[in-house]
Amino acid sequence: MTMWVFGYGSLVWKPGFDVAERVLATLPGYSRSFCMRSIHHRGTDANPGLVLALDEAPDATCSGVAMAVPDESQDQVLEYLRERELISSAYLEKFLSVTLADGREVEAVTYVIDADHVQYCGGLDLEEQAQIIARAHGGMGPNTEYLYNTSSHLSELGIYDPDLVWLTKRVKSLVD
Repeated sequence: MTMWVFGYGSLVWKPGFDVAERVLATLPGYSRSFCMRSIHHRGTDANPGLVLALDEAPDATCSGVAMAVPDESQDQVLEYLRERELISSAYLEKFLSVTLADGREVEAVTYVIDADHVQYCGGLDLEEQAQIIARAHGGMGPNTEYLYNTSSHLSELGIYDPDLVWLTKRVKSLVD
């Protein structure tokens, strides 16, 4: 059985594993949001950054990419994803139904925010998000790089996210 992974943020532009098939997909019941404080990759304990997470919202739908993992590497990919995504246990690993652009429905490994975790910060307004992203820097580099890469890759795929478009413009104005 094919293992699928749903990407909505950095997995879109930096999956870190071989992909057998890549298809635009939608996930119902969740919104893409800068609702997770990053204390490892894009910030520190003293100066947390923000990273995207899937925040549960009954009426929402998140557009992203579903990636099929080659059969022979499924165990290694799952191990890699758990090491990457579950570094602070702020994400929960779920197998959720996503709809591929061609109409197929598949179960995909998906990382969603644990709203009870200390790193959860849902509800920040866009200006506050921009101020945080503009100044944060972590082990994987500046928070701005994460925003710019995610925003540009989603745009290239034809996925329009008005919040990311606004944040990209605002953060660029803050750092320039």
